[in-house]
Amino acid sequence: MGYYVNVDSGVKLYVEDINPEGSKTIVFLHGWPLNHKQFEYQFNVLPARGFRCIGIDWRGFGKSDKPLSGYHYNRLADDIRAVVDALQLDNFTLVGHSTGGAIAIRYMSRYNGYGVTKLVLVDAAAPIGFTTETANTFLKGALNDRPKMMQDVTDGFFFQYITKPFSDWFFQLGLQAAGWSTAAIITTLRDEKLYTDLPKIHIPTLIVHGVHDKVIPFAQAQELNQKIANSQLVPFHYSGHGPFWEERVKFNQLLMSALQ
Repeated sequence: MGYYVNVDSGVKLYVEDINPEGSKTIVFLHGWPLNHKQFEYQFNVLPARGFRCIGIDWRGFGKSDKPLSGYHYNRLADDIRAVVDALQLDNFTLVGHSTGGAIAIRYMSRYNGYGVTKLVLVDAAAPIGFTTETANTFLKGALNDRPKMMQDVTDGFFFQYITKPFSDWFFQLGLQAAGWSTAAIITTLRDEKLYTDLPKIHIPTLIVHGVHDKVIPFAQAQELNQKIANSQLVPFHYSGHGPFWEERVKFNQLLMSALQ
């Protein structure tokens, strides 16, 4: 079931809540500039195994409201907290991919991991996001030819071969965002750092990262592993930036076994 949750004055986030009766809850935070639908190949499998899966579109993306402001990690983490409170979530696993991983890290440090019993960081854009050079290239693209920029994102995302129809579908996920929110997150990825957040994470943390990631280098996963005390790093040897699809069977099995 899908519904909207009010998180801020006049701002509602879209939430996809699959199998609300499930015994264990997983909250999914998508990457930039995508939305909760990127986790389709988790939602196909995990709810049928008894898990409650909650996909949240952040402000400015997917089906959520698209205000002009609020695209920094503190506000994005505050939005997640508002959803957690509205749904009265507790004892859940928080899964964050790429920029969603950065938001998850800020949620953990800002709210002392409120309600979270396990953290899963998937090719997380942390402790840094984009270099200035990469950010400026994306920013120019977002403000002048966003479809071309999104095609470039799609082309560099996966290590595995993707079909043209899959590429088209993935491309459209990115275009469901607003132009201004797409650009604002690029700036956040360039300017905000997460070094001081990492020592504040104390719960078991699973770090999943594609060895061939061209977006966020594998070395950053190793750095997270060193700086998050109770963490385990699992390299995905046949993935780029999208192990949730590229090695989806392994990814789903890892998630299920981690939650048992």
